[in-house]
Amino acid sequence: MKPFLLAAFFFASTAWLARADDLAVMKIQFGKEKELKTVVIELYEDAAPRTVENFKELARKGFYKNIEFHRAFPGILVQTGDPLSTRRRRSEVGTGGPGYTLPAEINRRTGTGTLVTGRLPDDINPARRSSGSQFFVTLKPMPEYDGQYTVFGEVIGGLDTLQAIAAEPTDSNDYPVKRIRIRSLRLEPRGQVPVVPPAESPN
Repeated sequence: MKPFLLAAFFFASTAWLARADDLAVMKIQFGKEKELKTVVIELYEDAAPRTVENFKELARKGFYKNIEFHRAFPGILVQTGDPLSTRRRRSEVGTGGPGYTLPAEINRRTGTGTLVTGRLPDDINPARRSSGSQFFVTLKPMPEYDGQYTVFGEVIGGLDTLQAIAAEPTDSNDYPVKRIRIRSLRLEPRGQVPVVPPAESPN
């Protein structure tokens, strides 16, 4: 292979691994507990640029403040991002958003701790457009979702907090009985984000 073609191939292959300059830092409150849990998120700017930019813009505006986790399945996933969850009525939670959807950017597979956009089913959403704000975090690889949903980031710190949310008791709509809120979601320069220690392995 000619040198310039080899170089082009190298940069094309490694560009996929490029990382965003900022990390998303989420502070989560369980019920009325005073201690906030920290979750750190890596964003896949190359794989889902429009989705990531929208997520970052919502974070800058404080959109996610006080939004609750409204779906939880032990060992499978937790979901959040619906602004209707800031109200006391729970019956409509799961249907809200910022008033727009986003084009699908289906370029990554799911894994443990990946961020995936919510969306409506194929029968009413054949283009697989993503919710403007709702997302879920997979707690294990979910191959049945690969090629179906936009994956736009992954948890690199604090996954045990999301696993704890998934283990909480839920109502008949899979909504955690305890109100679990995002108190803040901010973008921080990568070098300024403290390392979140991994969860201790259970005996």
